[in-house]
Amino acid sequence: MANIKSSAKRAMLIEKTTAKNKAAKSLMKTNIKKFDAAVADDDRKAAEGAFKEAVKTVDRAATKNLIHKNKAARRKSVMTRKLDAMESKK
Repeated sequence: MANIKSSAKRAMLIEKTTAKNKAAKSLMKTNIKKFDAAVADDDRKAAEGAFKEAVKTVDRAATKNLIHKNKAARRKSVMTRKLDAMESKK
């Protein structure tokens, strides 16, 4: 434990921030997995809904610097290509 009051406060703040960031990243990954599952099931309507949610959470993570903006763009691009491939398949 820290001896200085300000560093002890800082350590507590870092713990809170880490927990918040971890939850946000976990939500993002969960939404991406839901989208992938909908694509795998060939459910167009569910995939479109999951796509909207996943893109929203990816954008939010990039805005808060949880992931790099280029990584966010790459993830959105991959999801868009999967969604478009569903459309062209039918």
